Amino acid sequence: MSVQDVVVTFDSSWDPYDPRNWPLKQKVFTTLLYGLSTMGSTFSTASFSTGIHEMMDEFKISEEVTSLGTSLILMGFAFGPLIWAPISELYGRKLPMAIPYFVAVCFTFGTAAAKDTQTLLITRFFAGFFGSAPLCITGGVLADTFSPQQRGLALTGYALAVIGGPVLGPIVGGGVMYAGLGWRWTQLITGIIMATMVVLDFAFIRESYPPILLVRKARRLRLETRNWSYHAQHEERDATFREMMTKFVIRPIQLLMTPICFFSALHASFVYGIVYLNLGSFPRIFQGARGWNALIGSLAFLCLFIGACLGSLVNTACSRWYVVRLNANNGRGTPEHRLPPMMIGSAFLMAGLFMIGNTADPNSYHWVVPMIAATMMGLGFFTIFQSVISYQIDTFPQYAASAVAANTFMRSMLASIFPPIVPKMYSALGIKNASNLTGYVALALLPIPWIFFYFGARIRAKGRWTARSM
Repeated sequence: MSVQDVVVTFDSSWDPYDPRNWPLKQKVFTTLLYGLSTMGSTFSTASFSTGIHEMMDEFKISEEVTSLGTSLILMGFAFGPLIWAPISELYGRKLPMAIPYFVAVCFTFGTAAAKDTQTLLITRFFAGFFGSAPLCITGGVLADTFSPQQRGLALTGYALAVIGGPVLGPIVGGGVMYAGLGWRWTQLITGIIMATMVVLDFAFIRESYPPILLVRKARRLRLETRNWSYHAQHEERDATFREMMTKFVIRPIQLLMTPICFFSALHASFVYGIVYLNLGSFPRIFQGARGWNALIGSLAFLCLFIGACLGSLVNTACSRWYVVRLNANNGRGTPEHRLPPMMIGSAFLMAGLFMIGNTADPNSYHWVVPMIAATMMGLGFFTIFQSVISYQIDTFPQYAASAVAANTFMRSMLASIFPPIVPKMYSALGIKNASNLTGYVALALLPIPWIFFYFGARIRAKGRWTARSM
């Protein structure tokens, strides 16, 4: 019997072993579990911020030092995927996500029990490092289970989970602080939420990585037939450390040197950073300027989430338009057709940033006006964030994992810069000028999706890494 005869593959395009042939309910349930796990990690980044002033008093440290607790967990998000992404391509999706996530739960409870500043900051970094596993693995799960036509809607749900955490975290944390439970309970509640997800993940998530599923199928066939020559191609793979480093460390850096990857990731990194800048700016705008308490003031973050939901509607409509264009082109997609939501969202983000600072004065503007601005910012963030992911995956089809890793690293590192600079930035410039400064940066970045929409094909045609997208 030849080697070709005993290599196990999916029997047909309708093989039930293939995750793309799972029932829709199973796909949605799997996406939901990964999405909620992701939300738990991002929730942890933001719930911490509501207890900053209490931590300052307890540990006798400045606001800038306390804000490092948010920066360090984001740095963990940047470095963690360099480990978890390659492991997920060797051992599957489920365990490389669930095991580090369990460790992140332990470090989250460690933060709640911290007795000094060093412990507080160290546990925050490792909570991010291990908690980043669902952030970098979920994209692969969606690629495993959904076809390109369906993936746009699935990514919409995933992006909602990513923004849902840092938006809902301050609301829950604000309620905890308003109730007088103390900052430690913000982390205890976060740990309980994440621990619940760990139990659900281990109990109900099915492995979705096709090479691992074929390994299991080959093992079953060997036992059933007693023919020990059955094997899967993944069992032949002898991935070296050098290969993994090339794919998930060196290649992402190489992709960041390309104009499409760098500028699209830069735009996504800026809007991601704005979300974490809001953790410091919103309390100044709604609590400091208007005198609201921690609970009522935190509801401003709900406007960001409402804006994100509106952004999901924009992305859904554009996704349908993309499918129409895809079918009209014999199933071959054009990456630039992923950009219209980003083109719309860039304008909303810029307008929201200018509007929220210029309407912060309670003596001149009703509170609903800056709330509308926050909603516009949420819409802009969501549409830009998802469009960049979709655009990079379609532009670098052979190196999608590396492109996503580059995007994740860059946005997490840039976002980690924002929390410590907020206090001095808003103290030196004031609410209006500080918000206008971010608005001008958004204005400078606004042409990026338009340039790529009209000239992206020419840029891709000249690129070493983008030839397969032509």
